[in-house]
Amino acid sequence: MVEPVHSTYYISGGGATGDLQDQVVMGLETAVQSLNTIVQLHFEKTLEKKRAVDAQKQELWRLFLLFFLFLALVLSGLGQTGRIQCRHVWTPLGLLSLAHLAFYAAVAHHLRCINGFRYQRRCHKLTLTLATERLKLVRSRYLNCGGVEGAVMSAAEVEVPYQEPSESYLSKFKRSWAMHFGFLLCTFGFMVASSVVVLCF
Repeated sequence: MVEPVHSTYYISGGGATGDLQDQVVMGLETAVQSLNTIVQLHFEKTLEKKRAVDAQKQELWRLFLLFFLFLALVLSGLGQTGRIQCRHVWTPLGLLSLAHLAFYAAVAHHLRCINGFRYQRRCHKLTLTLATERLKLVRSRYLNCGGVEGAVMSAAEVEVPYQEPSESYLSKFKRSWAMHFGFLLCTFGFMVASSVVVLCF
């Protein structure tokens, strides 16, 4: 027995054991429309996540610019003052340590946002690719049927599960964290050495 429910049909039949087995099918035209909607949705989500990543990158660059401007002001101030002696070097070093700590916390926040948006964008891109492949398959089947009204296909063939990248994709985020942390350590070491040289030599 076939019962239409909004262009989706439920076909019931007895199996080898006599149990009732249900299979959901839908019209090819309805399948094309559904997949078109899914493709459009994930395409828009992909663009949305890309814009979010770009916005976070701009904020991160502004943060770097302000931080290096602050470091330049500190170094120029140390070079011009004659009141701070070598025994008082811990004062600027403490200030630099606090500045680097605050900078690292801000960078960590932006990196978490960027990596999160990148991961979500990757998921949407993978899902978009799968939905596009399913759409091509359904369209070719629809054309092969000559656009015959009433042609159906299994709903399982139209279903597009949400895709996630493999574990290896996450390793690039770890490399990004390591690179920024190493850069921050090098910057801190340079500033400490510069302060000691300016004040003590």
